[in-house]
Amino acid sequence: MSVATTSGARTKPQRHRVTGDVHLVLRSGKEVLFGQRRNTGFKDGSWHLPSGHLEADESVVAALLREAEEEIGVVIAADDVQFSHVMHNSSSGGRMAFFFTVDSWQGEPNNREPDKCGELRWFAIDALPDHMIGYCHAAMAYIAAGQPFSVYGW
Repeated sequence: MSVATTSGARTKPQRHRVTGDVHLVLRSGKEVLFGQRRNTGFKDGSWHLPSGHLEADESVVAALLREAEEEIGVVIAADDVQFSHVMHNSSSGGRMAFFFTVDSWQGEPNNREPDKCGELRWFAIDALPDHMIGYCHAAMAYIAAGQPFSVYGW
């Protein structure tokens, strides 16, 4: 598809650029760890999985391991990371959100970003918090149903 300019010339449409982010579904038995957002300017007060953006020259698994240590102080071996879901989310013009489940880690989860997270809390997988960010809530339902891909908000 091409786009007409004011001079009538045809140009190729701009390529879509997408932000990638990773989300950690840290499970202990039948519970999942969530943090309550604060002072972020986006959905403060909502419960959300430990998460973060991909950095340049970083794989999604490397990003997950980095974010886990930065946000909740746990060390995860790459071999313990299980792919759960990928979601093409319309927020901020388009994001690819990668969700990974981890059942084994080293260290005790603790809130290492109190300026952005009010508290950490474990919730039963079948009784998630009421006040969650919409795409995260949807992704958790897809993960529970074993669906590896979704589109949200388009």
